[in-house]
Amino acid sequence: MGETTPAETTEYRRILLGGAPVRVRRDGEELVAPDGRRVAISEAVHLAPSIPSKIIAVHLNYASRTEEFMTKLPAAPTYFHKPITALNSHEGDVVRPVGCKWLNYEGEIVIIIGRTCRNVSPEEAGDYIAGYSVGNDYGLHDFRDTDAGSMLRVKGSDTLGPVGPGLVDGWDFRGKMIRTYVNGELKQEDSTDNMEWDMHYLVADLARTITLEPGDMIFSGTPANSRPVQPGDVVEVEVEGLGRLRNRIVEGPTPIRTDVGAQPTESEEVVSTALGGDWEFRGIRTPSKDLYPSTVQEEEDA
Repeated sequence: MGETTPAETTEYRRILLGGAPVRVRRDGEELVAPDGRRVAISEAVHLAPSIPSKIIAVHLNYASRTEEFMTKLPAAPTYFHKPITALNSHEGDVVRPVGCKWLNYEGEIVIIIGRTCRNVSPEEAGDYIAGYSVGNDYGLHDFRDTDAGSMLRVKGSDTLGPVGPGLVDGWDFRGKMIRTYVNGELKQEDSTDNMEWDMHYLVADLARTITLEPGDMIFSGTPANSRPVQPGDVVEVEVEGLGRLRNRIVEGPTPIRTDVGAQPTESEEVVSTALGGDWEFRGIRTPSKDLYPSTVQEEEDA
């Protein structure tokens, strides 16, 4: 049997060029606009690679992640929604609000839809995908006690969804490595072969009841070893064949308001999720969801 020829891929990016958003094609270390203008990648101001009408993310998908938490995958994928205002780009700052401390990275591969998709089979789903990108589904676990169901503020706060640097078409997701680095140190590493549900399955599953539009993004899950990061840290997610997404963590300019709403918390549920397999009681007992354990203890002692 002869060798299989890899499919040709093309990388497209969206950048600011002359003050306007422009879709460009990568040519080596330069980006080429439709009118022939060229800009060095190192000098480009990047935007997210598409303009989505919605951003959807799967909860659990990698075997290593479930093994770390000593749990099991559900019978079928479950999802949550990220607001469009969470979208960020390559080299964009990721904001940890003042008053919060449990901000975790989650390196992921992002599916980008190419044409309107509704009620398709997994075998047909690839025809509706424009390409793939690199994402980081940051989690602000300080709000997990109140938002664990919807994940709204945990995963949907401003800047917590960087995607980039580009969109790659013709990319085969099978057997590809994904790695996350913090300040140059490897933190996450896994293969797409260890995903329970592949990219085509996720698209077909969602499209049974939700119309997917061109530009829509689907975060496909993160492997084990998501951990908290601090202001000043540089986080990079690298996917074989898709490139390297880089972002810096910064502290927000204003604290979380205290005159309205639920406040950031540090229950065992928050801390155990943020620390993953490093939580000291992992495998010994389940984390308490009680926000006020001292009050409960006082009532028991009374």
